[in-house]
Amino acid sequence: MTQAETDPEDGAVESAVTEGAHQRVPYETWPPAWQAAFWAFHSQVRTRYLEWAYLQLGSDADAEEAVDATFDALTDKWDQMLRMKNLPGYAWTVLKHRVVDQLRRQGRHAVPMDHAVFDAAVATRTRDPFQDLTEAMVAFQELRRLPERQRDVMELCACLGFTTEEVAYLMGVERATVRSHIRQARQRLAYRLREDVEGPEGEKQ
Repeated sequence: MTQAETDPEDGAVESAVTEGAHQRVPYETWPPAWQAAFWAFHSQVRTRYLEWAYLQLGSDADAEEAVDATFDALTDKWDQMLRMKNLPGYAWTVLKHRVVDQLRRQGRHAVPMDHAVFDAAVATRTRDPFQDLTEAMVAFQELRRLPERQRDVMELCACLGFTTEEVAYLMGVERATVRSHIRQARQRLAYRLREDVEGPEGEKQ
């Protein structure tokens, strides 16, 4: 994941908030309606944010720190966010940036998916767990090479088991967009996994 890998939609959402000077409105002065909206959103997404952040960071403490930093940032801009057409999309972008910040502070770049790999292998419960683990490791390596949006969707759906509706809300996109990303990601993964087994076209024996 890199900050350069942004969707045009994310850029439009973020510019709507960062454009021009903004004076932070202290939480203590928020009207009750603002507070109710903030905590309703917090209740809807925090657990999901933690699960995704853990998948990236491999630590409960690091995941909680990144998610807490996300909500701190959202609190600073909440008055502006309430006027957005895509509040969840902006919040998702902030979460991704906070996770990147966490990785950079620790001098890490690669996404550690070891736990997800082992969970996937155990969940299959076939007669050859070693083969399951090997195949899962290859699949997760290929997952990292997907375009950012496709990778996000596959992590949320395939790795964490979120529904299409949940993913659409978390990322601030349409359900049809989620389904499209899943379809494209599966096509890419199938091609790359086949290439890993058979070799690039023209080099097969």
